Amino acid sequence: MNELIKLKAEFADISSFLVALGDEKRQAIILRLLEEESCQGLRVNELIEATNLSRPAVSHHLKILRDAKLVDYRREGTKNYYYLTHVTTEIDKLKKLLTNVTTAMEKRKV
Repeated sequence: MNELIKLKAEFADISSFLVALGDEKRQAIILRLLEEESCQGLRVNELIEATNLSRPAVSHHLKILRDAKLVDYRREGTKNYYYLTHVTTEIDKLKKLLTNVTTAMEKRKV
């Protein structure tokens, strides 16, 4: 039972990260940013094309992705360029959670 309490805490710890990953429009933003080979970042207008969303909607999704530590931005004058961060803390937490869930499932095999 202690194992389940630990898993519950791990789920709670990354719940906002899971929410950020779970939306199809945010997935489209992540995929579009992965396509950007120069790693210089993309402006909101370029992400509007990838998602077919309005500027405010794209900005809202970018904020969620920034809060989840998946996306960051740099400013050049009045222009913002968004890019994927190299911080993998939340991804590492997800990997650990999935490993722990898999281990718990294997222990319960008949």
